[in-house]
Amino acid sequence: MFKLILLLVLFGYIAGFTNAQTHFETDNITTSSGDLKITFIGHATLIFTFNGKVIHVDPDGELADYSILPKADIILITHEHSDHFDLSAIKILRTNQTKLVLTETCAKKISGGIVMKNGNVQIIQGVKFEAIPAYNIIHRRDNGQPFHPKDVGNGYILTFGDKRVYVAGDTENIPEMKTLQGIDVAFLPMNLPYTMTPEMVADAAKLFRPKILYPYHYGDTNTSKLVELLKDEQDIEVRIRKMS
Repeated sequence: MFKLILLLVLFGYIAGFTNAQTHFETDNITTSSGDLKITFIGHATLIFTFNGKVIHVDPDGELADYSILPKADIILITHEHSDHFDLSAIKILRTNQTKLVLTETCAKKISGGIVMKNGNVQIIQGVKFEAIPAYNIIHRRDNGQPFHPKDVGNGYILTFGDKRVYVAGDTENIPEMKTLQGIDVAFLPMNLPYTMTPEMVADAAKLFRPKILYPYHYGDTNTSKLVELLKDEQDIEVRIRKMS
């Protein structure tokens, strides 16, 4: 009897874990070429689904059971830190047809990827990718080195139909954001000491004014502070999703 009860408890735990790994928040963004579905996995990890193509952004096996999620047409990696660049998750998601888009530093650890440097533009499976700088200016390690040095990591702008989606990666409100134009959806990181404060995210949003702003990678940061800071910016809609 005890063994039966133990098995039932174990089964329930496994079922509950699996269930938790398959139910994520989603949003749909209307574009001129069909809906873009955004799946919010958590932290810095997203899935974009568009015209039958599945794009996994910074997949992290700590956040999802990738064995039960759709295989990737494209895997997009912003930089080499382990919460963004999980080789085990990539291995599960990758097929012979998968395009792996990554930085030069990441390419030293995995073969067969498409390397993009800051400023590069590529059309991959019908989606335009633009690599954007992502780095720290203020926040640094104890040795004085920035958590994310310049010219190493990428943010990306992806174009889906008539909509431009900016995934910033790990960055601060850098001067290059002033040049961004026509951003419909933006994902900006908001956690200390690695990326931005709510004030810095608000400043970044005011530089290029995305129509929809999702703070992500925000850890324990109080997202309501960002909402308060941007409450008078009527053309910027702040959406809070589970991306801690």
